[in-house]
Amino acid sequence: MVKKTKVVPLRIPVHLDELAALSADEQHTDKATALRQWLYKGAELYALKLASDGRISTGRAAELLDYNIHEIYRLAQVYGVELGATDEQRRLSRDTAIRLSETLRAKRSPAD
Repeated sequence: MVKKTKVVPLRIPVHLDELAALSADEQHTDKATALRQWLYKGAELYALKLASDGRISTGRAAELLDYNIHEIYRLAQVYGVELGATDEQRRLSRDTAIRLSETLRAKRSPAD
């Protein structure tokens, strides 16, 4: 399967161009490839942050990066990004469930 690409003119500061040239030389590639690698790494981190903040789902992050869901969770582990509910969100969810359960139980109990 051929990935879709788009040509995008891009202005970058001279010092980043020089750094990209150094990176390309070190990795035995061209400057454009080095820049794409940086762009993709930044896109990975951004998509993980959006998913971690709950602004997009992990499935959507996978779709945007053209990864599968397992790769998203692997990346999150590599970058130390927590996906899913935080401890505080889990506590609030548990407290809400207990409250709702008690309310339902009270409504079902026969009146004295």
